[in-house]
Amino acid sequence: MTRLSVNINKIATLRNARGGNNPDVVRTALDCESFGADGITVHPRPDERHIRRSDVLELKKVLSTEFNIEGYPSREFIDLVTLVKPAQVTLVPDSPDQITSNHGWDTVQNQSLLTDIIMEFRNAGIRTSVFVDADAKAVEYAAKAGADRVELYTEPYATMYPTDRDKAIAPFVEAAKAARSCGLGLNAGHDLSLVNLQFMKQQIPWLDEVSIGHALICDALYMGLETTIEKYKQCIL
Repeated sequence: MTRLSVNINKIATLRNARGGNNPDVVRTALDCESFGADGITVHPRPDERHIRRSDVLELKKVLSTEFNIEGYPSREFIDLVTLVKPAQVTLVPDSPDQITSNHGWDTVQNQSLLTDIIMEFRNAGIRTSVFVDADAKAVEYAAKAGADRVELYTEPYATMYPTDRDKAIAPFVEAAKAARSCGLGLNAGHDLSLVNLQFMKQQIPWLDEVSIGHALICDALYMGLETTIEKYKQCIL
């Protein structure tokens, strides 16, 4: 079964635009769970421009589904994650001022760094996923670093999908096969949508999890959150 983790960063962005607590990030996360989401993803950045440290702490108290915290493994981030102990941490190679994730780790050049960080999370009982491009070598070196899973960065797939979906998915299938051969779990995320999600699931049926935020929240503006989550879940049956 492929699980849907809803990234609620955009809810926090909207809240922060006016101050106060509207929309309520915690309430939205609980609603996502009640509407069928299998997990909640957050990405607390150093400048707290969307998800705040306080949000992470409050969410941990109330979530009943899988909690996934993603981010660059600075010391501050590592300390927050080991304090909260989510089910999963996803390591991304973002710089502090980056608008959004736009590439995966160079797991060869960062082998030592990743190995040490993954060991720290493993000792804390936290499953670790490494954000990688659709490249078999990157997947293999994530496995060598001790990762439990990889998350495939799917923006290139989403960009090419409208013109040639078979060509778009090909490198992701190969990377997914590499993950399976290495014994890694497999996640995917970034620019996945109701347009392209079902085809990815059909071509890579062993996907463990998709993490989706921007497109899902945009769709919810028109269809409502409950209906939108139902439609995304139907794509990954």
